[in-house]
Order: sequence, then C-alpha cells, then structure tokens
Amino acid sequence: QVQLAESGGGLVQAGDSLRLSCVASGGTFSAYGMGWFRQAPGKEREFVAAITGSSTSTSYLDSVRGRFTISRDNAKNTLYLQMNNLRPEDTAVYFCGASRPRTLLYRSPGRYDTWGQGTQVTVAS
Repeated sequence: QVQLAESGGGLVQAGDSLRLSCVASGGTFSAYGMGWFRQAPGKEREFVAAITGSSTSTSYLDSVRGRFTISRDNAKNTLYLQMNNLRPEDTAVYFCGASRPRTLLYRSPGRYDTWGQGTQVTVAS
C-alpha cells in the first residue's frame, strides 16, 4: 500500500501561485491514478483534479480549470498541483489520494484507497 505525503501549502495573496507536491512511498506509484481534493472548515471533501497513471488523461473541477494544472513524475514518485491566480475561495486543506485502476479518473473521494495528511492553503483577499 502506497503512503502519501503532501507539501507546498502556505499563506498567499489573491492572484499568487503555489505548487503543491505529493510524494509517494512504499508502493508502485505508476500503478495508481492520483487525485487532489480539498476540504474547507465545515464542508465536505471536494474533488479538485485527477490524473491517470501514465498521465494520458486529466480531469478538473470547473472552478479551477484553466488556473490549476495536475501533473506527475513517475520517476520521482511525485504528484504535483500547480495553482495559479489563486482566489480566497481556494482556501482549504489540500489532500492527495491514490486510486485504482490506474487507467480511470475518479471524482468521488470514496474511490481513493489512500490519502496523505493534507497541506493548508490560505488565500488572503
């Protein structure tokens, strides 16, 4: 079972950029589809973006499409989320998750087997 660890969060101003990373260990990273989710206080965990195991397909939440980019480097066992033009409504704890099979994209958190501990992103107006 793969273990995941996110990093790269922080406090930024509206319009700024951040890049989140999620490092996988203890498993075959390329065997998993991967996703980014976020959770704001008092709200359910929300799908942000997903990518297949070989990066052939991606999927995005409508409100982040064109601003966020999900990518992965299987040689480095690392998933990324490049976030540009951040907005206050993007404030949340961001989590990465691993799902199988590697060829499918999932938007439901219940489809993910493993989660990281999360990294806080705060966007000030």
